[in-house]
This record gives sequence, C-alpha cells and structure tokens, in this order.
Amino acid sequence: MTRILLLGGTTEASRLAEALAEAGLDAVFSYAGRTARPVTQPLPLRVGGFGGIDGLEAYLRDEGVTDVVDATHPFAAQMSSNAAQACEQVGVRLCALERPPWQAGPGDHWVHVDGLGEAVAALPDQGARVFLAIGKQNIAAFSGKPGNHYLLRLVDPPEAPLPLPDTSVEIARGPFDVAGDRALMQAHGITHVVSKNAGGSGAEAKLQAARDLGLPVIMIARPKVPQRLTLASIPEVMAWLSGSADHLAEPSA
Repeated sequence: MTRILLLGGTTEASRLAEALAEAGLDAVFSYAGRTARPVTQPLPLRVGGFGGIDGLEAYLRDEGVTDVVDATHPFAAQMSSNAAQACEQVGVRLCALERPPWQAGPGDHWVHVDGLGEAVAALPDQGARVFLAIGKQNIAAFSGKPGNHYLLRLVDPPEAPLPLPDTSVEIARGPFDVAGDRALMQAHGITHVVSKNAGGSGAEAKLQAARDLGLPVIMIARPKVPQRLTLASIPEVMAWLSGSADHLAEPSA
C-alpha cells in the first residue's frame, strides 16, 4: 500500500494535494508551521518540525510512509537536506516538485548574488528605499544597512519588534499582480528590490513591476540541496507515484 508524505509550503504543494485527494491516495500534508493562517488543505494535516533527520526517520517508519514528495520552498534547504538523508536511510522513495528558477529577460536589471550577505553588500549604505521581498525569516541580516528604508510584505502581522529600524509593513498573501506591485512600489518610492529566486508565478509580478519602473533587482540564488529526483509538474509527480514513470528515475543535483 502506498502512503505519501507531502512536504508542503508552496502553491504547487497545495495543487498537488488536490490531485492526491482527487485520486483517493493515502497522503499527509506537512507544514513547517511558520504562518499563523495556513491554507486549508484537502488532506490530513501535520504542522511543525520533525526534530531533525532522526525525527523524520522515526516518522517515516512509524507511519509506514512509502513515498515522500518534497514540495517545500526552494529556499527550505535544511528541510530538503533532511528529507533526502532520512529517505535514503529508511529506504523510502523521494522526489522533489520544484518550479524552475526565474530568468532575467530584456529590460531587467538584476544583480545576481549567492546569499544574504552578498545581498546586503549590494545595497547602498544609506538612502535607498528597499522592497525586501524575502519573507520574515532572514530580514535581520539587513540590519547591517540601517540607513535604508525597508518595505516588508508579510503573510502575518509581526508578533515582535522588527530587527530593522526603518520599515513599512504590508500584510498580504499572494498571488500578486503586476499593477498592484507597481502601485505598491510607487507608493513607497522604492529604489531597489531584493528577491529570492523562488520561481513560480505567485510572486513573479514584482519582477515585472521592477522592470516597468526601471528598478534594480538584487536576486539571491537558490541554496544547494542534495541530489534527488526533481520533477517540474504535478502530472509527472502523479505518474512517478503510480510507478508509470520509470524514465524519470534519474536524480539531479
């Protein structure tokens, strides 16, 4: 019997959950629990961490999991690494549902960086008005440039004082559209955009808006993850789960 653990947190994960439910497959949707109001899912829900690799291994064994689909955010590198190691140790099949990264096009002014430290260094020391479109987990890194103003767009209102001295906060949940993001940047006088290269359509509007306004985008590259089978679409994942996609079995780094 197939029992699936779906590691979620993306729009694609929610769509895959719908496909799994419609197919009547035995699956559990796992959230990291970083948002106060997670999207309702059509599958049994598990919220919170596993307790590292050992905890995830124990969960896979105790729950009789046969297949894991990693549909976490492309920057959830620790969870992806833990999943790869735990599945290998327990002998559970693993695939990743991963959306392609964004690519710069004509009219884009992107500054490519390899991490938060490089993103901070790429900003002016003061006077910039920065749309910090990276979520709430890593904003403290930008406290090293306190002379700038930072616009944050968060899913939930902050529960504690923010680590940046000069901020504006917009509470909103995507997907977003170009007209709205363009108006947001104009209203706040944005001069720079900082983005993680998450890919997908839900948050891509800010890149088009930045292009329209001639703004530079500091684009943070995705972190390295262990080698695993990576699939780009829900039909591919469903075929892999059914065992009808043996030709997809070559892992990628």
